[in-house]
Amino acid sequence: MAKGNYSGLDMHQQAFIKTLRQVATNRRAHEVFRDFCELSALSFSNAVDRGQFDAREARYMEIVAGYTSTQVGLFPLMLAHLTESLSLGFHDALGEIFGALELHSQWHGQFFTPYPVAALMAQMTMPSGPDELPACGFITVCEPAAGAGAMVIAAAEALLSGKVNYQQCMHVTATDVEPTAAHMAYVQFSLLHIPAIVLHGNSLSLETWSHWVTPAHVLGFWDLKLRRSRETSPVIEAAPLAPSALVTGPAITPDQIGSVRERIVSDRISSGAQLGLFE
Repeated sequence: MAKGNYSGLDMHQQAFIKTLRQVATNRRAHEVFRDFCELSALSFSNAVDRGQFDAREARYMEIVAGYTSTQVGLFPLMLAHLTESLSLGFHDALGEIFGALELHSQWHGQFFTPYPVAALMAQMTMPSGPDELPACGFITVCEPAAGAGAMVIAAAEALLSGKVNYQQCMHVTATDVEPTAAHMAYVQFSLLHIPAIVLHGNSLSLETWSHWVTPAHVLGFWDLKLRRSRETSPVIEAAPLAPSALVTGPAITPDQIGSVRERIVSDRISSGAQLGLFE
């Protein structure tokens, strides 16, 4: 794998790539990157989503079976480097690594929104202070073309700059048709403690093939909060501030994404998934 020019990345992102290169001695870089994203997503999911544990544990073991024990040991180190990068401040760490490695050709020419553009859009769109929050106390953000999650990360940063705690006052439903992108977004939202449901799905057809709830979603009891808000304020998705919800992709309404989210939340509540972690 060519070394490339990674001067635009921080030291932790560069360390991530160096470690990835150590794993990719007998595999292509995009395969290792893809597997890192999925393994990390599976690990976070299995820490908080007991209802999907068995299937996801089996998938985890299936992936690591293709690597040596030495290679498997390097994946947590890559996650540590990613965590350190995100600790430096809000940015799309995985998206930037994806671009630096020039992996877009492996995913149908996929490019992600540059973070400065996402940050500008978020500052123009999100509530600028606590007094602009709706009566329920939180906004819902719908992102139908999530990519690696830059728009949502920027939304969290914009809220925090207005002294709004996004961990308590924002819930995200993010969708991407590409599974690796969905895993990238989910991992970064998990590390930044963003309450979210990430869907591997098609925002146009509303098909969903898998869903991923972040630790912040589970620990914040967002299944119950969303259900309670839906029951007391059924038009929250149509309220001016609820879908200040960033809609950055296909022409789809927040209500449509909200209906998918409501179905997932209802299924989770019916199965007791929300409380399973605390039993």
